[in-house]
Amino acid sequence: MGLRDVAIVAYAETKIALRSGSDPYALAGDVTDALLAKSGFDKNEIDGLIVAPTLTGARTSFWAQCMAEFLGLELAFTDMTDLGGCSPAGAVARAAAAIDAGLCSTVLLINSDTPSTHYEYANYAFHEEWADPYGLMSAPGAFGLLSQRYRHQYGLDDHALAKLAITQRRHAILNDNACDKLRKPITVEDYLNSQMIADPIRLLDCVMVADGANGLLVTRRDIAKRKKLDMFVVPSGYGEMTNRGASRSIIDITETGHAQAGAKAFAAAGLKPSEIASFHPYDDFLIAIMLQLEMLGFCDPGQAASYIHATDLGFDGTLPLNTGGGQISAGQPGLAGGGTNLIEAVRQLFGEGGARQVKNRENALVTGIGWIPYGRNWGSSVALILTPDA
Repeated sequence: MGLRDVAIVAYAETKIALRSGSDPYALAGDVTDALLAKSGFDKNEIDGLIVAPTLTGARTSFWAQCMAEFLGLELAFTDMTDLGGCSPAGAVARAAAAIDAGLCSTVLLINSDTPSTHYEYANYAFHEEWADPYGLMSAPGAFGLLSQRYRHQYGLDDHALAKLAITQRRHAILNDNACDKLRKPITVEDYLNSQMIADPIRLLDCVMVADGANGLLVTRRDIAKRKKLDMFVVPSGYGEMTNRGASRSIIDITETGHAQAGAKAFAAAGLKPSEIASFHPYDDFLIAIMLQLEMLGFCDPGQAASYIHATDLGFDGTLPLNTGGGQISAGQPGLAGGGTNLIEAVRQLFGEGGARQVKNRENALVTGIGWIPYGRNWGSSVALILTPDA
């Protein structure tokens, strides 16, 4: 067996809401019910559970076990994929590995978080000594420094960034699950005139923290065939990199682990960047999309702006980008946010994108970003290529 021998047989997500008043357990229950209803599986057929970490409502170090108890699951395999925003995509590979090892046969992947209702997160490690005293206390500050470095090396095209913002907002308007506050059209002028948060990061470069949950049901491919499921999605390529450049004291922070993770995923899937049918990158900040386009090989370093201007990124274009709006325009449900783009990719491959359905369903590329280390780019990078199977 291997990565391609598992099948994603169902996807589900809640609406993303600002200050929902809910908690991760209740939202996870809603996702689980939807997954079972969509797949036709019985709850007793689930023998594996992988959860993403939370910023908030878990409030326990026994998050996966407590989730299993809340959902009433008796399990042979339980895990938490602790890769920050990479966790949902990374969980797909870990589910495949667990199934391949014979540890379980059908795995529930749950990503659920409510940081706009209840927030109890604190940075430690280097932050208290080397970042907080100087006022670098949040992700916008770190990405502001990253953007300044990119601007110094290559120049920064505000209109290319505006195109990304406008495209994703257009998609969010077509997504009923996107946060209602964000489902409003924006213009180039809106982007350029939005509040400066951490120069050159503007308000419309940034995600808005919200509440929400999403998940997948992954099983052995032969089980999916035996159940005569009309449609499922297969992971065909995966790559992961954490702490790139750890052995060096100084690295180029505009280079990310997606170069290595992407190369591995493309090789496994037998595809080139030019053959990707739709792109669903992790997007906590717009500059992150630009860097991923470069690191994944869609264009050369420093050429992302030119590539963006030359490419139709709409859901009906040549390279559909974050067709659900991405986190920036759908809302970021905490550490479940990495599942927002993953679920949208699976939805598109199922052919259930509705008004924003892409034309080409041959494959989809999903990425993740996790954590912000000191003196480097983000801590973890993952790339996952999915293909449909009937």
